Amino acid sequence: MPYSLDRKLVIGVSSRALFDLETENRIYEEEGLEKYSAYQIEHEKDILKPGTAFPLIKALQKLNADGRELTEIIVMSRNSADTSLRIFNSIEHYNLNITRAALVSGASISPYLGAFKTDLFLSANESDVQDAINANVAAGIICSNDDLPIDPNEDISQIRIAFDGDAVIFSDESERIYKEKGLDAFAEHEQANAKNPMSKGPFANLLKTLSLIQQQFPKETSPIRTALVTARNAPAHERVIRTLRAWDIRIDEAFFLGGIEKSKVLKAFGANIFFDDQTVHTDSASKLVPSARVPYKQNKN
Repeated sequence: MPYSLDRKLVIGVSSRALFDLETENRIYEEEGLEKYSAYQIEHEKDILKPGTAFPLIKALQKLNADGRELTEIIVMSRNSADTSLRIFNSIEHYNLNITRAALVSGASISPYLGAFKTDLFLSANESDVQDAINANVAAGIICSNDDLPIDPNEDISQIRIAFDGDAVIFSDESERIYKEKGLDAFAEHEQANAKNPMSKGPFANLLKTLSLIQQQFPKETSPIRTALVTARNAPAHERVIRTLRAWDIRIDEAFFLGGIEKSKVLKAFGANIFFDDQTVHTDSASKLVPSARVPYKQNKN
């Protein structure tokens, strides 16, 4: 019987999101592929430092404790097989249970996301993340921040994931109205459509999958806790609540901030990852919690 990825939370993570490869990436960008490959092979026994997504990936693997098979982590990298040994040596060093990989030698990752039934793709490569979003896969561009310390030995007892609302969990329909017509038009539209559920955004299905995992545990001991952190405030909150209710999706905490800065709320929540579509929010949040920007879907004509 082939190994099945059905009924699992499948996370695709690039090597540069999992490990700190910023020096190596600069070599690639400034000196080219040949120099990068030579450097990786020369240093393949040197253990890489953890990257921004490392603590989240390590914590997600704990969902498989006690014989449960709830999640699968797959390295999805533009590295070639020949330059990947350093990555796998680092995975082994940190005792990460990652045994599967897609190594595409500079090609696009997006054609393989569906083949691996990927629920979430995390990468530092904007082009790969954009392609994933265009293919209707939840994906985020990991924000690198040298001021945010990463402790490889941190024991995360409960995974805390925070999401923005519009253009992340929900479609960008309402956000477009705000951008094109202003706050008053947005508020009027949301009040008029308060009882009409919004369309799904790129992370709606991921949130549903997380909710299904949560349901397998007593609420007080759930290994996952979710939060909605949105710039909306009353009365635009009603449509959000009714939409989540219509989708039968559980959200543990909700913050309707009405323009208050998100980063300190995210720090108080203890987010292990935060997804937002706007750079202004991810830049400030990434100084306090791991963050990822969600690009807008680009429709091909």
